[in-house]
Amino acid sequence: MNETQEKILDTAERLIALPIYAATSLRQIINEAKVNLAAVHYHFGSKEDLLNAVVMRKVGPVNEARLAALTLVEQEAGGGAPEVEKVLDAFFAPTAVVASANPQFVRLMGRIYSEGLMPQIVQKHFRPTTGRFLAALRRALPSLPQEELMWRVHFMVGAMAHTMCGEPVFPGSVDVNADFPLRMKRLVTFLSAGFRAPVASEEK
Repeated sequence: MNETQEKILDTAERLIALPIYAATSLRQIINEAKVNLAAVHYHFGSKEDLLNAVVMRKVGPVNEARLAALTLVEQEAGGGAPEVEKVLDAFFAPTAVVASANPQFVRLMGRIYSEGLMPQIVQKHFRPTTGRFLAALRRALPSLPQEELMWRVHFMVGAMAHTMCGEPVFPGSVDVNADFPLRMKRLVTFLSAGFRAPVASEEK
């Protein structure tokens, strides 16, 4: 990747992370990056393509680290069911590494989540990875109905977004500056219990 591409991606990451994603134009990114429109279109195409490139620059290595960690968990389990905690840790620990190194990217992902863009980002950048992890969770929790498993994964995504990017509901109740590895460990502990919990009764 050349210097112009890096400059465009750095600028786009910073501006898109602000609470004005919908209003952030390619023109603003161009002006901030001090490049011309032709350079952006040549390297990235549209604003959506640029967003995808910004995400992939960080997410690509994270996904590789997740899959490598999951492979080790599966090898350790042999032919048996992997432990839920270890599957979740394989998913979250690499996230903590990139978040610690780049808090701005955390804000960017928080903006993507709040703007309702996460489903399309997941489909484009996370599908092979999420498929592996869903299969691992399925093996770890064989008695959990599929619909219930997917609901709990849905809750997991919301909890992750809030843990990474959200403000405390009760100000001063938690240390918002707690480092990301510790946040992820707490989240894994919390989610592991949730995944193992009995299925909620449908009785009213």
